[in-house]
Amino acid sequence: MPRVFLRPPTPTDKAALLHVNQASIAHHTPWIFPPITAEQFSAYLDRCAQADTWSRLVCQREDGAVMGAITLSQIFYGPLQSAYVGYYIGAAYARQGFMREAIALALDAAFGPLTLHRIEANIQPGNHASRALVQRLGFTREGYSRRYLFIAGEWRDHERYAMLAEDWTDYALG
Repeated sequence: MPRVFLRPPTPTDKAALLHVNQASIAHHTPWIFPPITAEQFSAYLDRCAQADTWSRLVCQREDGAVMGAITLSQIFYGPLQSAYVGYYIGAAYARQGFMREAIALALDAAFGPLTLHRIEANIQPGNHASRALVQRLGFTREGYSRRYLFIAGEWRDHERYAMLAEDWTDYALG
């Protein structure tokens, strides 16, 4: 049984998520900049409510503590049936396998109830931990996109990884 569970964020999660994020600034920088203020948390909730977004908090099964977040964004149906995955975990929970379990749960949802075919993860080349994480989960490296995403005031290169529904089924069963 996974040590984590996923649930939608609510306004009552503000203090818990901001605490985790504020305590993890050095851990997340320069890769990701999750909400650390009340205003940023409000904007995060607004993004979570968008129709093309599936956002969940990563919570510890043992006590329900908020550990981080995972989002499937830009969900497209029709011929594409795809989304992008983004994720982060608090520094206190890093490198213990929690995010691996969380991504696996998100992929189960993506390829199950959400009926998606493809999930893409775009990772900055220097983010070795995140690259190793998706590789352990069976994602396939598909390419390199120069100046792909605008983060912290600059365009940043990203390596592109993808998981297909049939690959996840094989991985999960294997």
